[in-house]
Amino acid sequence: PGTGKSQFLRFAAALCPRSVLTTGVGTTSAGLTCAAVREGSGKEFTLEAGALVLADKGVCCIDEFGCIRQEDRTTIHEAMEQQTLSIAKAGIVCK
Repeated sequence: PGTGKSQFLRFAAALCPRSVLTTGVGTTSAGLTCAAVREGSGKEFTLEAGALVLADKGVCCIDEFGCIRQEDRTTIHEAMEQQTLSIAKAGIVCK
């Protein structure tokens, strides 16, 4: 506590032209990767980009990373280790 980690992350996000700054408090795996959203009253879904997708080829700064739930933390391991995201939601499968 009190070492300026949050200020360092804000500075890193401001320095990079493509960056996303988010907090781990209340973060879900859908918010970090992508969410499947139903279009209107039909049966079709679209994918909405999360923080990791929006920061593609840039920097995604996650403050309070320790506050992310364990289930949600495991979903971003692929992104951190292999720099890819595999999505399988609402019948949509992509990599």
